[in-house]
Amino acid sequence: MYTSDIQIRVRYAETDQMGYVYHGNYAAYFEVARTEAFRKLGISYKELEADGVGMPVGEIRTRFRRPARYDDLLTVRLLLRQPPEGARVLFEYEIYNETGDLLTEGHTLMVFVATTTGRPVPMPVNIQERLLPYFGEDEFDSPVLPTPGAVPPDAPAPAAFGK
Repeated sequence: MYTSDIQIRVRYAETDQMGYVYHGNYAAYFEVARTEAFRKLGISYKELEADGVGMPVGEIRTRFRRPARYDDLLTVRLLLRQPPEGARVLFEYEIYNETGDLLTEGHTLMVFVATTTGRPVPMPVNIQERLLPYFGEDEFDSPVLPTPGAVPPDAPAPAAFGK
């Protein structure tokens, strides 16, 4: 299992009329956690996209337990409890306040796609290699060196990349 924590201070502009963090901002908090977790692993989203691979969101879920408020210092914990499967990776999140109260839980299911076609592609080898130490080699359902052009048959093409 891989975990990574980042901290985000709630800005006034991120709150609603009730003084709570507006629900739409949690997707951005999740994105920051993913990007920074990858950065800590030596994986660059910018380089991934330059290599023709995108990672659109296939599913997002958020469960609010308690509100976060202006100026709260939040800890966003990203968890990879299971290795990526083929072209998909499930990121889980927990958001805590400064006193350690669990405020929010969620997940995003991301899909590796070719940016030119929008079709799923196997997880890039460099990402598998970076994640392998956190999971057993036998936990990955695809080999470290995927077959070129292999596409999981049941993974849909995200509409955002459709051509």
